[in-house]
Amino acid sequence: MPKKKTLTVRRVLALLLAYAMLCISGGVVASVFLAPAVLGANGLARAIVPSLKVEGIDFNVTSLPQKSRLFASDGKTIIASFYAQNRTVVPLKDISQPMQQAVVAREDRRFFEHSGVDVQGVLRAFVQTFVKKGDTQGGSSLTQQYVKNVLLTQAHEKDDPIGEYHASEETIARKLREMLIAVQMEKKYSKLEILQGYLNIAQFGTNNLYGVETAARRYFNVSAKDLNIVQAATIAAITKNPAAYDPSVEANQKESERQRNIVLDLMRQEGFIKDETYEDAVKTPLKDTLNLQDAASNIGCQGAGDNAFFCNYVTNQILNSKEFGATQDARNKLLNEGGLDIYTTMDVNANAAAMKAARDTIPVDDPSGFEVSIAAIRPGTGEVLGFGSNRIYDATDEAKTNPTHTAINYAVDQKDGGGWGFQVGSTWKPINLAAWMMAGKSINTPLRTATRYNNADFSCDRFQGIGTWSVQNSGGGTTNPETPLQGLVRSHNTTQASMMQQIKLCAIADAAKAMGYHNSPEGSEDVFSANSLNAPMTIGAVQAAPLTMANVFATIAANGVECTPIALKKVVTAYGKEIKTPSANCHQAIEPGIAQTVAYAMNQGVVTKGGEAETTQLNDNRKTFAKTGTNEDTSMLTGGFVPQVASFVAVGNAESPKSFNNMTINGKFMASWYGMFIATPAWKDFMNTYLDTAKIPQDNNYGNPEAKYLTTPSSSAAAPSRDSDRNANAGGNTNNGGNTNTGGNTDTGGDGDRH
Repeated sequence: MPKKKTLTVRRVLALLLAYAMLCISGGVVASVFLAPAVLGANGLARAIVPSLKVEGIDFNVTSLPQKSRLFASDGKTIIASFYAQNRTVVPLKDISQPMQQAVVAREDRRFFEHSGVDVQGVLRAFVQTFVKKGDTQGGSSLTQQYVKNVLLTQAHEKDDPIGEYHASEETIARKLREMLIAVQMEKKYSKLEILQGYLNIAQFGTNNLYGVETAARRYFNVSAKDLNIVQAATIAAITKNPAAYDPSVEANQKESERQRNIVLDLMRQEGFIKDETYEDAVKTPLKDTLNLQDAASNIGCQGAGDNAFFCNYVTNQILNSKEFGATQDARNKLLNEGGLDIYTTMDVNANAAAMKAARDTIPVDDPSGFEVSIAAIRPGTGEVLGFGSNRIYDATDEAKTNPTHTAINYAVDQKDGGGWGFQVGSTWKPINLAAWMMAGKSINTPLRTATRYNNADFSCDRFQGIGTWSVQNSGGGTTNPETPLQGLVRSHNTTQASMMQQIKLCAIADAAKAMGYHNSPEGSEDVFSANSLNAPMTIGAVQAAPLTMANVFATIAANGVECTPIALKKVVTAYGKEIKTPSANCHQAIEPGIAQTVAYAMNQGVVTKGGEAETTQLNDNRKTFAKTGTNEDTSMLTGGFVPQVASFVAVGNAESPKSFNNMTINGKFMASWYGMFIATPAWKDFMNTYLDTAKIPQDNNYGNPEAKYLTTPSSSAAAPSRDSDRNANAGGNTNNGGNTNTGGNTDTGGDGDRH
């Protein structure tokens, strides 16, 4: 940092001489310093402007950094604000006349007479400071102050501390530079444009508060266009010393009132207000005029409370989308300085219900430490409705030492601010059923099942299997024969293997991709990546985010229409221009008849008639479609839908999976935990609460199977029998889905949902 120079008498005389020379060079005689006819002199100053050039300055009187706002889907609820400077820019027509008059009276009473440099003000400041030895005064015009603020703002935007220093140092060079630019400014812009710029850029308080509109709402809860004389004088007084005159600080209020009264007196002297108006105004106690509103001390998602995880998802969507700029730095700048109004898909009721369900299921400070992550989406639209987490959003350093705090949203993909995802266990199995029908087969076809398969039997153009795969059901062994429908109802792994033997692994991966599935880890999202394309994929040995699985279920709920999840409905710039947002790209991914038949199986077989997910049945006998899952002993899951909303719940430890066996969770001890015991109640809690709060009507007409997928080629299917909801590895090493199983490991990962 350059060493700050002190103002010596010699240097001040040099400064005064420089000012005089500037004026004389424009044709102003020396007597102008002592003459009242400054208007004529300033007119001459305008004539020399074309020869005055200041290089390297990108100056626009109407372009200022201002805060962006994030709205919920109702278009009214503000989720968060983002800003480098807390500012809302407004045109001069939306700033009250008393406010305009107050700042002119306070800062530059000859503003409408001079041409950027107030010569009389400079002389007065010199005499007051160095002749009379009074308080130090700068003599800067309002235009010069505006220039100084712009230079400071530009240096701050460029992260240039040297530039910030030079924009505020007490040197002759800085004053001359400001003068030069100020005179040019007054040639290029009108007085009203400059006044508008100043009122929007000036600092009017602490807490990073800039611009008169923000100040009006902060101190009086009114718009700048509605500020009265007393309010305007209060705000105009602040700029001289924001830390000392900010009226929201109780210790400042006595001095703030005194400064307000000074401004009122200046307004009277300038003829802006009458004597009687002045007398009434100064008698008004300042504290009686205030209507303080909360200042946004936490910028962005940090201050969004229970909406913070959704807020974080939205910001990552913006930072990852080229629609908002060519680079992440450009997108970040637009978000924090562009004054955007960002209208999101977040349903206030859905997000609140999800957060409550997550924390009721496992409290934030539960000794077990397990995470609960919930995602909800609206079928047929891609609109993400909300997220639930039993963690406190925290992007500060405290999150590094407090396990209950995190800035990671485990409900979304890694690239969107999430983690590695959860192995989804048997919640994958509806995908297998859809793939089976896409191959033209009936869900009532009896299948011969086994506990050992050659991986070569699953081979296809993008997968060449070697070795063997040993797989069995949670209770051990297999059921032979068994239909695909029964395999879903009983959540049997061996039947999934038999289905794959017939239609091959690529058919299942293709169906998953079509229905909206992808992996969570960044760089390995494609279902055909080496980390997921292997036999255990068919029993949920994949890493997926709850939002992805919710979207898969949404495809089933929407008659086979798949949409890319979206969080943005509309984004409007400060100037009213709408920015294109990422599209949901909704399209028919699977046949409606297949979607309806999968839904039928999930309801009639899985939820009702003694199915392994009968505990998912929603209130008031609302037709329910769901599937539970348990991956090995490290995650518990439940996903499902009604036609209007799909959701997914995952319970576990996403970053460092650990066993939940022999654990006490939310005060209850169990030797073996399953999805139906903890993820399912969380799912039901969310769905029931949201459906009731949002007053979503029942639609019990969905889930009508297509006849061709119900035909029985041979003998009738055996009657369903209840099996436990866990996918277990009964021998050898656990297959985590990363490599092809080449040995004789027994994988029981699909049944009842343990893999």
